[in-house]
Amino acid sequence: MRQLVILGATGSIGQSTLKVVAEHPERFAVLALTAQRSVTAMLQLCLRFKPRYAVMSEQAAATQLQHQLQAAGSQTTVLAGTQALCDIAAHPDADVVMAAIVGAAGLLPTLAAVKAAKTVLLANKEALVMAGAFFMQQVKSSGARLLPIDSEHNAIFQCLPASLQQAVCTHQIHAGSLQQQSISKLLLTASGGPFLQTSLHEFPQITPAQAVAHPNWTMGQKISVDSATMMNKGLELIEAHWLFQCPVEQIEVVIHPQSVIHSMVQYQDGSVIAQLGQPDMCTPIAYAMAYPERISTQVPALDFSKLADLSFSSAEPARFPNLYLAIEACRQGQAATTALNAANEVSVAAFLAGQLRFDQIAMVNAEVLEQCAMDKAIELEAILALDQQARLVAEKIIARRSS
Repeated sequence: MRQLVILGATGSIGQSTLKVVAEHPERFAVLALTAQRSVTAMLQLCLRFKPRYAVMSEQAAATQLQHQLQAAGSQTTVLAGTQALCDIAAHPDADVVMAAIVGAAGLLPTLAAVKAAKTVLLANKEALVMAGAFFMQQVKSSGARLLPIDSEHNAIFQCLPASLQQAVCTHQIHAGSLQQQSISKLLLTASGGPFLQTSLHEFPQITPAQAVAHPNWTMGQKISVDSATMMNKGLELIEAHWLFQCPVEQIEVVIHPQSVIHSMVQYQDGSVIAQLGQPDMCTPIAYAMAYPERISTQVPALDFSKLADLSFSSAEPARFPNLYLAIEACRQGQAATTALNAANEVSVAAFLAGQLRFDQIAMVNAEVLEQCAMDKAIELEAILALDQQARLVAEKIIARRSS
């Protein structure tokens, strides 16, 4: 019985994780659930899964949840704040930590789990975008196990030889490891989001409601907007760079609107191995939770006799400038990706709040990259300081554009 901590239990990844837990109660028990401020959702999850701990990022939400749980006769202990998140992620009884807190807020608790040598299921791509070199060094030195949850990285992981899978898990992989295994390229597939066929002239009028309506996946608001701008794919490219120690030039983004092929690995003999499945996050989550075994899910199998045509294309720079900003930032190094991630979090929040046009998200991100000092950000303190600097710069640019 593996004891599970879910960081970000009320989000889409957290919900899918709990579906897998519910299907396999003989394998998994919930030690702790965490959320930011979703008291009503957390109350229902705590009453159903009976975790020993519940952690809320905000104290007011924690107090409210504690009162409601006590009234319901629950024995769950409620904690609050970033330090509590870190403590729970590193709890001695935790075996597996699902790192599914969206954005920079997930970095510190995910690092805490890594430093405590847990098995970390990484859905928080920002941990690698913000602090890739530092984060992976912590995995290597602590003895933690790291398994990718993003459907694309999980797909690539599944397409690798077993020896490389083990090297990725413990970050024993190094520059040149892929070539030694005759791998020439990693192919990240992208749906293209809801605006793949939309005229560029219409981009200034795109609303938040339109941007979060993804055609294939059910996701949170922020990641849905990132998918619409393809910043999400840019962040995933940066994540793949660190996870698989692969040069940027050997990672290719391919638009595949049907989201049936989740990613591919191209070998030097011309073979391409792909991982296919329904666009349902329960599949990669179950794979990582039980690795190296495979366990059942409620996800229906593909019916190839009914499968529509599978199509592929490249991403237009004019349509998806955020993708190319991310590729260039990855080439520049850690500081640039840290600044870009911070700028994007601020600009997407401003768009969702009606303070910024859809087409201005990439403009703000590009301007932040131009303005931020790109000194080397290797240690955690420097990374966090650069993150804050980039956020302030982004806020000033948005305020100027709004005035």
